[in-house]
This record gives sequence, C-alpha cells and structure tokens, in this order.
Amino acid sequence: MLPLGNFGLAVLAFVVALSVIVAVHEYGHYIVGRWCGIKADVFSLGFGPVLFAREDKRGTRWQLAALPFGGYVKFKGDGDAASATQAGDIEEMSPEERRQTMAGAPLWARAATVVAGPLFNFILSIAIFGAVMMSQGKVAEPLTVGELHPLPQSGFGLQAGDELLAIAGRDLPDYGAPGGLGDFIDTLPVEESLDYRVRREGREIVVDGPYPQPTRIMQLAPQSAAIESGLAPGDVIVGVEGQKILAFDELKQVVESSDGRALALDVWRDGEVMQFELTPRRVDEPKPEGGFRTEWRIGIAGGMAFDFATERMGPGEALVGGAAQTWAVMSNSVSGLYHMLIGAISACNMSGPIGIAEVSGAMASQGASSFVWFIAVLSAAIGFLNLFPIPVLDGGHLVFYAFEAVTGKPPSDGALRILMTIGLTLVLGLMGFALITDILC
Repeated sequence: MLPLGNFGLAVLAFVVALSVIVAVHEYGHYIVGRWCGIKADVFSLGFGPVLFAREDKRGTRWQLAALPFGGYVKFKGDGDAASATQAGDIEEMSPEERRQTMAGAPLWARAATVVAGPLFNFILSIAIFGAVMMSQGKVAEPLTVGELHPLPQSGFGLQAGDELLAIAGRDLPDYGAPGGLGDFIDTLPVEESLDYRVRREGREIVVDGPYPQPTRIMQLAPQSAAIESGLAPGDVIVGVEGQKILAFDELKQVVESSDGRALALDVWRDGEVMQFELTPRRVDEPKPEGGFRTEWRIGIAGGMAFDFATERMGPGEALVGGAAQTWAVMSNSVSGLYHMLIGAISACNMSGPIGIAEVSGAMASQGASSFVWFIAVLSAAIGFLNLFPIPVLDGGHLVFYAFEAVTGKPPSDGALRILMTIGLTLVLGLMGFALITDILC
C-alpha cells in the first residue's frame, strides 16, 4: 500500500498526465474536424458537473468538468459524446447545416477527424521524446569526460574535460561501433582503480580512475523492489549478503541467480554505508529480436562512473529519434498484448488505473524529465489503443467508415447499436480486468 504522501503524488501525477494526453487527443479531433468543415458544439475536459465553461466566437462551448478522467468533443448533430448516434433533428437541417455535422460530412472528412485524435497523441510523443533528446544532447566524439559522479572510492586523478584514449591498457572503441562500450567494458578487470590514458591540454598522460560501470543507481523502475525499499538515484550498492561488489554486472548476476530470495544490501549514500533488504521480482522484458524473457530484477538502472561530454543534437535528428521511440512503444505494446494472450508472459504486465497512477507518481518523484518522458510513453500507448478496431474506440469508427467506402452506405442503425454495445462491453471488460490485475499483482 502506498504511503499517504506517495498516494497523493500518484493521484496528482496521474490526473496531470491523463489530462494532458486527453486534451491533445480531443484537440486533434476538434481542430481537424474544424478544418474539414465540421462544427463542434462542446469541447469538454473531464466528465460530470461542469466547473467552468465559456463559448467562443464559433459557438463551441469549452468546459472543464469535475471528473478529470477523460474528455470528449461533441460535434453538431451528435446524439452523444461518442458521435455514435445522431440528434433527432438532423433530418430537418438544411444541406448547409447538415454538412457541418459528422453524419452529413463527406466520408474523407469524417475519417480524417476521427484519425486525428490518435495522430495527435503520436505527434505529442514524438515532440516530447525529441525535445528531451535535444535537451540532453548526444555523446560527443572523441569521448570526453563530463561530470564525475560521487563514489565511495575517491582521490582519482581523472578530471572533467579529459579526452579518453585507453583504459587498463585497452584502446577505447568508437562510441558508435558494433558492441560499443558495453563489450569493451566487459573486457576490463574489475578493480577499484584502473589506469586511464587521456589527452589533457594537448598532451597524453596516464591517470587513475574508477571502474567505469560501478553499482551506482542512475534510475529506479516504477513498482519495483528497489523503489519500495527506499533506494534512491545516486546510491551505490557496495555489498550483497556481506560480499563486496564493484561492478554493475556483478550485482546483476547476483540478482538473477537469487531465485527470488530476499537480499541484504550494503548501500553507500552521502559518505555513509546503510543496510537495506529487498526481494527481487520476476519481470517479463522485451528482447531486441522480439518476444520476451523472464528475469529476476530489483528495478534499478545503472550508469557510468562519469557522464560523457555531449554536443547539441539537431531538430531533424531529434525528431527521427522521437519517431523511433514512439514506434518502439507501439511495437512493444503489440508484442506484450500478443504474448499475454498466448500465455507466454503474465497478465500482471497489464496496468489498470491503479498501476498507471502508481507509475505516474514514481516517475514524477524522480524529476520533471522522467515524468514528461512517461507522458510521452503513455500518450503513444493510448493513441495506439484507440486505433484498435473496437466499436466506441476511434478504430471502430474507422472500420465503419471502411465498410461505408466499400458498400456505399453506412451500417444500419440497428447494427450500429448492437456493435456499439458489444464494443462498450469489451472496453469495460478490459478495464475491469486491468483493475483486477492491479489489485492482485
């Protein structure tokens, strides 16, 4: 159970994240509908009693409602907020007025308006991912030491601004080379101090420096054993079960071989060694080649003993990176759903509102950058989910429009009512199942 303070942060972060994503999604429907000549009567952020409302010069009422768990655009002629039914007076409208409704607009205009919601979610994700990548920059070459992180070992001669040439007598590979630094670090001896050959102020010298990939925590995974035990970014795990460790790979091997038994950790924090106990959890992780593997994890991400100096990333490169990251979120979502359906991974990988709120709070607690990144991930996932061919979702409307394009007429009102009922049942059933997994898992 979350402590009261964490619970409040989780709820607030969830509401903020969902409100941003819903507002962008619904604005996509609204603005593209307007461009296509379809009039919006209501743009609502939230449901239930209206807290604030104003009407603009186009006759659209913009409102904020009391229940901040969604939103909608009600277009002219719609009988409900889902644009699933028509108002009773639509047949009495003039041709000009009817053209301003969803039902009376051309097929292309309706399809564009519907697809715009998920599309705007993807645009938001790409923009956020790209902006974060631009703000962080990319690793500059030649590899140069940036900020040195605090470690239990001190007194090293390595300095910020040193150009790295070799470590422990081994020449550094190009940063972008196959295998890159990961394979290179695996070849290094695991020792507290290593010789670094660097270029400093135009001349080559040899200085001592730390093992490059220590057990320093860079980031915590939400809903993990580490975050529940009280570990924090910047902590350095110096021992497990009384055995001294120096390298992140050593820690990883101990955790993976734990078989889920509780582990006692010695953790260095701000010059003091503290004791923690946590139990690794089984986690289903996507593999690079596709599919999933199950491992024992405590939920930490490691990093280098120092940051590399960075250089500015151009907007084009950042957008390409943002698009690739958005695509990765969607492809991992498909793979995850497929492997859950066939029973290859646990249904606990599906998060409902409780799980998403908990992750929202955990990411917010780790800083604005982590929380904004999470919004981008959630936006891509929600946009993708809305494209599922289920009635009541945007994808279901697109299926109806495809039927109309092929047959020359829309599905009958009776068929639509039945299909919408089935779709609503499926969506509510999925939400209920996700809520159950939140409680049980």
